[in-house]
Formats: sequence, structure tokens, C-alpha cells
Amino acid sequence: MADKTENEMSFLEHLEVLRWHIIRALLGILVVAIVAFIFKDIVFNKIILAPKLPEFITNRLLCDFGRTINILTLCINSRPFEVISIKMAGQFSMHIMVSLIAGFVVSFPYVFHEFWRFIVPALYTKERNVARGAVFYSSLLFLLGVTFGYFVIVPLSVHFLGSYSVSEQVTNQINLISYVSTVASVVLAAGIIFELPILVYFLSKAGLITPAFLKRYRKHSLVLILALSAIITPPDIFSQILVAFPLIFLYEVGIGISKRILAKREEELAESDET
Repeated sequence: MADKTENEMSFLEHLEVLRWHIIRALLGILVVAIVAFIFKDIVFNKIILAPKLPEFITNRLLCDFGRTINILTLCINSRPFEVISIKMAGQFSMHIMVSLIAGFVVSFPYVFHEFWRFIVPALYTKERNVARGAVFYSSLLFLLGVTFGYFVIVPLSVHFLGSYSVSEQVTNQINLISYVSTVASVVLAAGIIFELPILVYFLSKAGLITPAFLKRYRKHSLVLILALSAIITPPDIFSQILVAFPLIFLYEVGIGISKRILAKREEELAESDET
């Protein structure tokens, strides 16, 4: 079956191939999830719950910088709040969920590789050569986004939401499910957003967008980026600007990518006209 070409395979045979790619991707996630489940002390104490502690690297560096410039408000998460579980099976179910999320994040390159292997046979040889680095760059951008989300957005979000109070009579006792959901959603959202250059690449290859189009709507994209930053960060200007900068940079990178694709397409058309 593996030796058959795209045209020779029936619809059911395609489904069978896809099924095995999905199974292998899920097995990859499961293996990492089992490892994460076993090493729960590292996953929870050193990773998940770490951003709310003053000794977390981002909190420590911001505080040191704040003391240097005499702005002590930069000492975020200086008073770590208590995380509680209010359900009998709350900690166990959260243990499983966090393990699965860790499995997906860590094994993302392998998962993407499996789906890419399913798509590749449908591409022409020229398209395969052009998109050869898709798995590498997609994985790199996703992991960069996850890293940015974890070390930059999460500490700011945890500090703002965990310390925000409407009254001194109300005490914040953060539920474990709420805390982990916030961390996971921010990290995964950042990873997906960082895939913007890849999206621009394929849309430009398909001729759906051009550098002129991206430049024309640059101001609109800036408003959208600021709105997106406001959604995935706490409602303070510092956090929003901090998140907006890399998104603006990625948008400009997308313009550069689209420009290169257009220039290459025009060059190929000129060569074909000469022949």
C-alpha cells in the first residue's frame, strides 16, 4: 500500500493510511503523557506551579530590574497564593489532563510529522522540495510560542488574576482546575499564534495573499494584534505591549516571506517566457 501513488489509492485506502498516522501520533502523545504522569513532582512543582512563586526566573529577573530602576511594582508574584482542590477526584483528574497536555506539547513535532507524511504524497515533486522544512519550522515556531507564553505571559497573567481583588473582604483561593486551565490555554494559544509565518507562507504559495495585501492591512492587523494581546493577557497595558511586540514582528516576517515567494514566482514566470 505504501508503494502506491496518490492516484492509484482508493478512498478507503487513504482512510486506512490516515488511520495509522493518527494512531502513531496518538501513541507518541501517550508515551510522553505516561512519562509526565510518572514524574508528577517535576511537572507540577517545577513547571505548572512554578510561575506563581517569587523565585521563578521571570519573576526574579523582573523584580531585580524593578529594584534597579526603582519601580517595585515589577516585583510580580512576590506573595504566592494558595491553590486548592475542591473536588474529591479533582487532583487525580487534573493529573491526567496535565499529562495529556504535556504529551501533546512535547510530542508536537512528531505529531505534525505524522500528518505531514500523510499530506506529502499528494504534493508534486516541486511542492515537496519547497515545503521540505515545514515540519522543522512549524515545530520550532510552536515551541518558541509555548516558551514565550510560559515564561512571559503566564507569570504576568498569574500575578494579575491571582492578586486582583474587588474587596478586602474577599480572599482569593484559586481552584486547581482554574489555575491549570489558565496556564494551559495561554501556553497553547501562544504556540498556535506563533505559527503565523507558516500560515502566511502557505496562503502566499496558494496565491490567496500578497505582500501588497499584507502591507495594505498593516494598520488593521495592528488593531487585531492589540485586541488579541488583550484577550490572552491580563488587562494591563504593560502585558499587552509585551505580547504585542513579537506578534507584530511575526507579521512583518510574514510580509517578508510573502515578498520572497512573489519574487520567486515572478522569476519562474520570466524564465518560462524566455524558453
